[in-house]
Amino acid sequence: MHDVRLSGEDVLKKQLELADANHRRLKEMGVGAISVLGAIGSGKTTLIERLIDRLSACGKRVGTIAADSAGDDDHRRFVARGAQSINLNTQDDCHLDAHRVDHAMDGLPLEDLDVLFVENVGNLICPADFPLGVDREIVVISVTEGDDMVRKHPKIFAQTDVMVVNKIDLAEAVGVDPERIVADYERLNPHGIVALTDARHERGIEDLITALGIECTSTPSSAS
Repeated sequence: MHDVRLSGEDVLKKQLELADANHRRLKEMGVGAISVLGAIGSGKTTLIERLIDRLSACGKRVGTIAADSAGDDDHRRFVARGAQSINLNTQDDCHLDAHRVDHAMDGLPLEDLDVLFVENVGNLICPADFPLGVDREIVVISVTEGDDMVRKHPKIFAQTDVMVVNKIDLAEAVGVDPERIVADYERLNPHGIVALTDARHERGIEDLITALGIECTSTPSSAS
């Protein structure tokens, strides 16, 4: 067990060291790791389910670390899709850290995985300060959260590689223009990539896979 009982700048230094160790471990095992961030209700879990389905259909072996403060609902959903999964409860902590991810990986057959999704606790603030050692970070926002979320939470959007605007099928009903969210993100993070999705109806999943740089050539018959 790692000792992370530190204070001040030493905490960040230690977290960076642990994240770097996670990254090296995953690279050595040939696993592409993707952190999935977003508020509660943004659709992170459904999005990961759709990604599991599509990636499995083109021969990718997928694993997940499902983090919540309590319960195992998301973990069971991932297992039902055929993913190797570890449930991780953070209790009073509102985020994952590299230390927890390291030990969660001990319970996964990394040698049998191609892609690992790390679903963080539903929060747009705390996770921004804790690198995990993944290859890419996704932040998911639902149109039902409003069109000002990027402006309200600039730090997490500025540092993520991909922003997913989810539930676009509801945009008109809630009076939100997804393009305004996209414009805010592009001003803040000109190097980031945007994917517009309706995960519930399986729209935009191929675009997201492309944005993540994952090669997945076969297209399931259910694709829309």
